Amino acid sequence: MTGDTSWMKERFDSLKSQGLEWNPPTLESANQPRCTIDGRSTIMLSANNYLNLTSHPKVVDAMIEATRKYGAGSGSVRAIAGTMDIHLEAEQKVAEFKGVESALIYSAGYTANVGLIPTLVQGKQDVIISDELNHGSIIDGVRLTKAQRAVYAHNDMGALEAVLSEHSDSDRKLIITDGVFSMDGDIAPLDEISALAQEYGAMVYVDDCHGEGVLGNGGAGIVDHFNLQGKVDFEIGSFSKALGVQGGIVAGSEDVRTHALNHSRSWLLSGSQPPGVAAAQKAAVEVLMSEPEHHARLWENTNYFREELQSLGFDTGLSETPIIPVMCGESPNAKSLSQALADEGVMAGAITFPMVARDKARVRTQMSAGLTRDDLDEVLRLFEKVGPRLGLI
Repeated sequence: MTGDTSWMKERFDSLKSQGLEWNPPTLESANQPRCTIDGRSTIMLSANNYLNLTSHPKVVDAMIEATRKYGAGSGSVRAIAGTMDIHLEAEQKVAEFKGVESALIYSAGYTANVGLIPTLVQGKQDVIISDELNHGSIIDGVRLTKAQRAVYAHNDMGALEAVLSEHSDSDRKLIITDGVFSMDGDIAPLDEISALAQEYGAMVYVDDCHGEGVLGNGGAGIVDHFNLQGKVDFEIGSFSKALGVQGGIVAGSEDVRTHALNHSRSWLLSGSQPPGVAAAQKAAVEVLMSEPEHHARLWENTNYFREELQSLGFDTGLSETPIIPVMCGESPNAKSLSQALADEGVMAGAITFPMVARDKARVRTQMSAGLTRDDLDEVLRLFEKVGPRLGLI
């Protein structure tokens, strides 16, 4: 006889009754601006594939060739027998791209956060200071520590300084922030955070998963965006968004790499990246460095789409990046807008409570370099059509 798991169905039924359950659609083609979802041709506005590198020929060919040479998997964790030359080459290319001494690649951005954060503090004598809108993977990483925890109001530098002053006697002070906040598309004032950190003797940890390939010169990220090379201790990135592959990045000094390699359990105890993935990671960075037109087109599309939405009367919130929310207020409004767009062949997901506050529901659109002006104009016509019906414009 098995244990009682009826609580699982009860919990799901409760979610479903509130309309909070996940029912992800099925993608039946490459994740491109024009793709096939549930058997239907769809304009994709819900992908993190900002530069459309998932299907770039150089990235795909690199994966195929490496798989043929090395096999489908590495056969071990990196710490024992799973480090291949292609892993090291990918890390060297990332370090070059980021303008830092060294980099270490994790299985995902999530495992980078939950694996590295707990190694950076020791106990109650230390404090982690976190932006209130930080990503869930940061929250999970912080929960694995025994350090004191303090949260400051979103991007509020006065609040951050007050917390730093309150904890000035702590041994280690670690400030953690997203670079680009994934729900609002706004940017952390990393220059001000860095200045406060220097004044109060704190370390700075930035999760730049949505800034990789988006911010900075040619997409080098938020540290480059603010010209802070050498002033940010831990820069976390992701291959699964703008770089179009899969995996997490920790970039910084050689000491940071050595520390993470020796102490981070999510790295030490995870099987290493398949060699095809590592080769694709290296190729994606090379494409971004050698073909800046992808980055330029991304920002052309971003600026055009946001300005046109605003001219129609839609509220795009705090957005400064290719993440452009259409603010809807209550959750039913966001769900209705998302469904109305889906009915017309546009994928743009509703973000509702509890992911955001009850009155801050939105449809989150995400731009990509591969969207054409015709694509964007088609979507804008649909927003113009359904917006008045839902009372959004």
